[in-house]
Amino acid sequence: MSGEWFTIPMLAELRLPAMPTTERGIHDLANRCGWKSNVERVRKLDRRGGGFEYHVSLLPRAAQLKLAVIAGEEAARTETREKRKRLYWAAFEAMTDEHRAICYARLNVIMDVEKALSARIAACDREPVEAALARVLDRHGVSASTYYEWRARLKGVDQEDWLPALAPKYTEDGVVHENRAECHPDAWAALKSDYLRPEGSGFSSCYRRMEAAAKLHNWSPIPSERALRRRLDAEVEKAVQVYARLGKKKAEQLYPPQVRTKDHLHALEIVNTDGHQLDLFVWAPWNAKNPVRVILLGIQDIFSGKILSWRLASAETWDVVRACIGDMIEDFGIPEHFYMDNGRAFASEAISGRSAYRNRFRKKPKKVNRFGIDEDEVAGILVNFGVEPHFTRPYAGQSKPIERAWKDLAEEISKHPAMSGCYTGRNTNEKPENYRKRAVQLDVLQKHVADRIAEHNARTGRKSETAKGRSFDETFEASFRHPATIIRQATQAQRDFWLLAEKVLHARKDRGAIHYQKNVYWSDALIEWAGRKVKIRFDPDALHDPIKVYAPDGHLICSAPCTEKGKFRDVEAANIHNRNRKAWLKSKKTLLDMERRFSADELADLYSVEDTPAPKQKIRPAVTRLVTGNLAVETDDDVMSDEEFEAGITATLSKISGDSSIIPFPPASVAGRKHRAEK
Repeated sequence: MSGEWFTIPMLAELRLPAMPTTERGIHDLANRCGWKSNVERVRKLDRRGGGFEYHVSLLPRAAQLKLAVIAGEEAARTETREKRKRLYWAAFEAMTDEHRAICYARLNVIMDVEKALSARIAACDREPVEAALARVLDRHGVSASTYYEWRARLKGVDQEDWLPALAPKYTEDGVVHENRAECHPDAWAALKSDYLRPEGSGFSSCYRRMEAAAKLHNWSPIPSERALRRRLDAEVEKAVQVYARLGKKKAEQLYPPQVRTKDHLHALEIVNTDGHQLDLFVWAPWNAKNPVRVILLGIQDIFSGKILSWRLASAETWDVVRACIGDMIEDFGIPEHFYMDNGRAFASEAISGRSAYRNRFRKKPKKVNRFGIDEDEVAGILVNFGVEPHFTRPYAGQSKPIERAWKDLAEEISKHPAMSGCYTGRNTNEKPENYRKRAVQLDVLQKHVADRIAEHNARTGRKSETAKGRSFDETFEASFRHPATIIRQATQAQRDFWLLAEKVLHARKDRGAIHYQKNVYWSDALIEWAGRKVKIRFDPDALHDPIKVYAPDGHLICSAPCTEKGKFRDVEAANIHNRNRKAWLKSKKTLLDMERRFSADELADLYSVEDTPAPKQKIRPAVTRLVTGNLAVETDDDVMSDEEFEAGITATLSKISGDSSIIPFPPASVAGRKHRAEK
């Protein structure tokens, strides 16, 4: 069949319902129904002798339905044949050389038998078939029953697929049975589920648990432990086992990393940054009681691999990042692209504010545009300098080559002989014998790190595609000085810009003063901006210097001096103070919990008195009057007369109206009233 088009001989051969079964009868049917007059459903055959093809829509409805069934069955057979073909060769590729050798040996027996039988027929030999077959099989040492079993496997199989079809114990699902031990489905599912857990239990323990459950639930059959171990390795991929037992990170390492070229770049076109905690005990000024570990923050050029700038700090904060970026701009220039992870320091508003998708791992701000930019936040120093920030995946060495540099520098810095006794070890399980013998001073470490980074940049014999045996310094210098390399340099105004951090605040409602980091800044020009939003620019390392105050639209309002100084002079010290304050509060809370033995409920139970009626409460008026003077019982003559009452009312009204500031006492001559001196 040719799909939707058929010739008259083809239709006669198919013997369709509601149609004649001979070619002559179908010709007569075509003439009566005028098939040839429908030019869109008839086409002439391009062959010798001519002829016509007719579309299936010209046939009766019953014939069309029969053709649809036949086409579906043929398509199903074709699909099954193709599926079996793919399974045959997929299984053949998965076989061992030993199994393939078995397939080749069996195919040789089959082909020798076919040749012998063909030669017998060609020679008109009257020898019985069984005798000719036995002669060939004896030469190969194969029994007749085995041959017939192999030949039965090849029924309905194309000859080009005979080789994989003769595989030992082959099944249609493409699995060779030598690696598959028959096991009760529930037992096998329980064993796999137990083994493929993140706890990483051993296979023997999982097998014992499954075996005990099999006895309880009457699961059978249960193969040996070794047989099920082979079946698990055959059915469950190694990557799946690693993902289930060791986690996503370990499984991710099985995927090959992307190879990225750098020869199309130039010096300072793309830089990347990251922080690394040094494995050293350091005496730092912010903690005089105990030695601490410090962070080494650096910026590396992608093209050459050179470390352009670095800083040591107690933590990876935005002001340290700002200072490190400033060192790079001062020494070399402004890069085009800046790669960093999404840590708090790099993703802070001061560094990468108003960059696209900066808040992709956080709750989105209220006012955010289609690029993920908060419309109310200020622009960071990268955006203001025209540097395009890029956020990479954390702990991804392929996207941040500086992590590879930290691996080399960690060896050179922390394990150097000059740091002997200061090394902490990579983790708690790798402490050296001289652990915590001494700690290095911060200023000494500064010089040591500077020497090691300089040696790292100047070391020759680098094998990267851009260095080609040169040092990082030489590679960077050659590209930096090349006439085709264009590097943007910062002007003095731009230097002032990156030296000053930016913050959006509200001026106080009373005088328009700016309160920041326990300092107060004020200028008479701020009176007009009282209670309104302003932007300030300041140097975080000199918070007592005047700050610049800008309007929301960007124009300068004034330079406001510091009128009240806080305890600390920089952001680092303020952060340390806040941490110490929190630690002090936590210690006081611990002491309070130690002193407070009973809880409120325990005290209520302790102080409660059973079977004792509560004392009756005395009813008191809401307003009481103070009783003064002689408390003895007076006669009725002491009752205020009408004259006295009117005099009191008059005096009170005079007080209210302002005519008198003092309410006079009644005169001593009034009956029943005596001066205090007369009592």
